[in-house]
Amino acid sequence: MSISTYSELQSAVADFLNRDDLASVVPTFISLAEARINRELRHFNMVKRSTATADTRYSTPPGDWLETVRLHITDNPPSDLELISQNDMAQLREQGPAGGRPCFYAITAGEIEFFPTPDQSYTSELVYYADVPALSDTNTDNWLLRKYPDIYLYGALVHSAPYLDDDARAQTWAALYQSAVDAANTESDKARFSGTGLRMMIRSY
Repeated sequence: MSISTYSELQSAVADFLNRDDLASVVPTFISLAEARINRELRHFNMVKRSTATADTRYSTPPGDWLETVRLHITDNPPSDLELISQNDMAQLREQGPAGGRPCFYAITAGEIEFFPTPDQSYTSELVYYADVPALSDTNTDNWLLRKYPDIYLYGALVHSAPYLDDDARAQTWAALYQSAVDAANTESDKARFSGTGLRMMIRSY
């Protein structure tokens, strides 16, 4: 069974459930699966880059932002920003200078908070994990469906079980979904780190 489009995915879900009366709810199963996938999958195909001007204390991340990989200032000399906790940010603001070139950041109420607060305009580059583009009648495929249709299929079937009160299959669908996600995450790690061994960088003090 080919599963390469949104329509084919909906048909496959109905076929696996052996039901032809779920056309109105299968899209909801898929949507719920996408929400879970975005929480649990971390694949290199989800990584994006975004540049922005850092000139205020807070900056809004992209709308599809899930998790930061790296944040750095690209102005000469380039420098990475270190992620810190809210408590550390509060302490720095109590003890440190009010403004300057940012060295640290924290995630505060869904925004990126810089410290020190930028004293001028800096160019920042955010490398981050982004949402998998949601499937719909107008966006009929994406990289995840093309590469890992089983993640989508079993993810949707997981959410069908409570709706159909089918406890017998719930664990089966969940196990198949988790196996597919784990395999994709492992494949991504191998692709990113294969070729040469990881080296520990020793920094002088």
